[in-house]
Amino acid sequence: MNPDALQPLLRHLGETVIGAEEPARMLVTALLADGHVLIEGAPGIGKTTLAHSLASSMGGTFKRVQFTPDLLPSDLLGYNLYRSATGDFDFIPGPVFANCLLADEINRTSPRVQSALLESMNEGNVTIDGVTRELPRPFMVIATQNDTHTAGTFPLPEPQLDRFLLSLEMTLPDADRQTEIILSHASRANSQESAPDFGLARETVLALQEKAAQVPVSPAIAQYITSLCETLRQLAGSSQSVSIRASLAILRAARANAFLESAPAVYPDHVQAIFAAVMRHRILADESFDPLELIGMALSKTDIP
Repeated sequence: MNPDALQPLLRHLGETVIGAEEPARMLVTALLADGHVLIEGAPGIGKTTLAHSLASSMGGTFKRVQFTPDLLPSDLLGYNLYRSATGDFDFIPGPVFANCLLADEINRTSPRVQSALLESMNEGNVTIDGVTRELPRPFMVIATQNDTHTAGTFPLPEPQLDRFLLSLEMTLPDADRQTEIILSHASRANSQESAPDFGLARETVLALQEKAAQVPVSPAIAQYITSLCETLRQLAGSSQSVSIRASLAILRAARANAFLESAPAVYPDHVQAIFAAVMRHRILADESFDPLELIGMALSKTDIP
């Protein structure tokens, strides 16, 4: 399967949430890069719809969890149930044991539950009562997050944020797009169409991810990624603002972007296209600075190879 076969999926996602063509492309990029995605924005602008559309288009298993203040780690990961008849414990897997997990409104639950996802997102495993269980592959977390200033939310811990490959921001579309959305919903009000089959079976997704990870990267591009990160660290005023994990995330996302465009290798424009999405949730800057402003400055100050 070549990357051209993903174009119908991209069109479907763009049609499902009108005005979200760029976030849709970034979601598919993250899928190819075997990464997790955080979608941010105000309530009611299509975050969950976009995430659900991609998840339902993939082969394998899909689970959705609505994050609430009373959610427990065991509700997410699973638990051991004692059977008095046999005297044994049976493991009851949680929704994290899926190929795609939609974590809806992830910042409406406590940091304790948010952090329960750390091992699964980073290692692809879950450890409960000293027993480590492997998650199915591919494994992708798509999390939605309301604006952090919304009442009743808990900011995600920095280690949790660092596990997301990309962070996407969805905003309210303009008036013309809003009218288009209303008309689109009106025309399919009674439609019961099932999700199209894009041929993204589990084996196909794994093969695409493997091909994306093999896109060549020259020493000049590797140096360009390093220079971008160093410049951003200086602008943010902290050497801890951009981790090595972030540098590797740029590499993975740039490779996936190049593969999606059928490019023979990673070029500077592939790095530039994903740089903001990789970095915006990782920047630990002074509150007087906008992370996107610092990211733009880093791109303009770094020499292009």
